[in-house]
Amino acid sequence: MLVDGLVFALLGSALAIGLAGIGSAVGVGIAGQVGAGVMTEDPGKFGQVLLLQALPGTQGIYGLLAGFWVLIKLGLFGGTPASVTVAQGMQIMFACLPIAIVGLLSGIAQGKTAAASIGLIARRPEETGKAIILPAMVETYAVLSLLATILLLNSIKLS
Repeated sequence: MLVDGLVFALLGSALAIGLAGIGSAVGVGIAGQVGAGVMTEDPGKFGQVLLLQALPGTQGIYGLLAGFWVLIKLGLFGGTPASVTVAQGMQIMFACLPIAIVGLLSGIAQGKTAAASIGLIARRPEETGKAIILPAMVETYAVLSLLATILLLNSIKLS
């Protein structure tokens, strides 16, 4: 059969990994651009800037986790793939959408927030704690979407 459920399930895995990874790459890039500007003026802020630049990278990790979760569920690491109907494959694909979509959007939003927080540290280094909390708030929604994806994936029974 040309198209079976495995195709849809693998598409879901690819979307989770790819879209969340894109969000992280863009977010880390945005924060990095601002961070480089701040370190031009004050190289001593490298540690603080690095922490804030790294925060948007977590969405990519979450997407990768969800994608691997699907591959393990399908038995692709064990040698013999599970038999997946088209309906089950589509269920897996849709289960991956929360982390795929939220990972993409929250990675970019977190990068923008981290960039603003780097600007805060540049002017008021004593406010580092507050500067870290602001982008961490964006992280909450990425974590919730990963949780939703995992719960949805675990609710799908494969034969």
